[in-house]
Amino acid sequence: MTGACHLLETSQTKILVDCGMFQGKDCCPEANFGKFEFIPEEIDKVFITHAHIDHIGRLPRLIQEGFKGKIHSTPATKDLARPLLEDALMLARRGITPEKEPSTDAENLYTEKDLETLFSLWEAIEYGQEMDFKNMKVKFLNSGHILGSSLVEIWAGGKHLLFTGDLGNIPSVLLPSPEKVKDIDFLIIESAYGERIHKEVEQRVFKLERAVEDVAARGGSLLIPAFATERTQDLLHLLNEMMLFKRIPDMPVFVDSPLAIKITEVFENYPSYYKEEIKDLFRKHPNLFKFKKLRFTESVAESKSINGVPPPKIIIAGSGMMTGGRILHHARKYLADPNSILLIVGYQSRHSLGRRLLEGENIVKIFGEEIMVRAETRLAEGFSAHADSEQLFSFVRESRDTLKRVFVVQGEKEEAEFFAQMVKDRLGIQADAPVLYQEFEIK
Repeated sequence: MTGACHLLETSQTKILVDCGMFQGKDCCPEANFGKFEFIPEEIDKVFITHAHIDHIGRLPRLIQEGFKGKIHSTPATKDLARPLLEDALMLARRGITPEKEPSTDAENLYTEKDLETLFSLWEAIEYGQEMDFKNMKVKFLNSGHILGSSLVEIWAGGKHLLFTGDLGNIPSVLLPSPEKVKDIDFLIIESAYGERIHKEVEQRVFKLERAVEDVAARGGSLLIPAFATERTQDLLHLLNEMMLFKRIPDMPVFVDSPLAIKITEVFENYPSYYKEEIKDLFRKHPNLFKFKKLRFTESVAESKSINGVPPPKIIIAGSGMMTGGRILHHARKYLADPNSILLIVGYQSRHSLGRRLLEGENIVKIFGEEIMVRAETRLAEGFSAHADSEQLFSFVRESRDTLKRVFVVQGEKEEAEFFAQMVKDRLGIQADAPVLYQEFEIK
């Protein structure tokens, strides 16, 4: 279960690092609607590492419960947060699946009014800018995970702490590697891939290129389920570059996700956040995410019109794990086509449609209709935005001479415990994998 929310309390202040929505377990709705384990009106500030819903999704709830302080993040994180929170509210109202009845505002975690109050309290701070208040100093550093994502560096009570949020995979398609931080006393580090190594990172571009070439030769459709934030923009940049340099045949590319379209607009506003080689490319070709054959299909009518475009074609749509969204409509139409390819470019949770297709399930039910799977399913690993086990370990090792304690959070129980044990065994540093609501005194 995910849902980052860390309370740091000193003699003079109380702050939160993130305030995310619980996701991934049946108990999540009850946990999200439940009371906080602290008094929200006593919190002075909230520092946000990045805009994913499992890091920002309960911020409006915090407002409802009496929080009146300030929220801080990088400008890009703030700009990404609004469409992501608006989309989460829309999905809740509509029902996450076609079988679920639409909800009322009384049944939802928050309303538009809560969002307006939230953003009136939200102030942006650029990377490297120090903020001093009471007995604490705070600074954001680049974490390389998604656009605007941050490490939160804190000095308080003579102690040096670092919250990693989510660390980025190296190398990222668009972003620089996470900044290195030394002389940390206490490290709070994520462990989403704490027990796993990313395979074929260097092969990810080749696998995308090969899938496009093969679907062109077959005269089929390439379906790519992709998350709206970061993954879609990575794919658009790579496809743009491949077509620009004639590495793949020209064919129509559709981004069939209203949210991904809004997120891409935010990405276009922050070229200074890209890694150096992408900045250089941007100066020569400023339309990194737009090209001649690309079409953004925002309305339902535009989405349906994709069916009338003859193959070969590429369709990028949400959701990334095929648990909902427009990708299901395309899957219903094209999974039965032996000339088409489904390219999986992200982690697929257990029992998700994407996972079942990867495991070879040949008959699936979509919108109540049984579909015989004749399309080829492929996996392009290495597109993950999360650091793997060895990258996480390398980050810890940078401060091995000063670290007094490591807290391993945000992963499944097995992942977190495995990584904590790795830190203890290989570095001899005390490491804990806290459970929900566990408290620690830092001395």
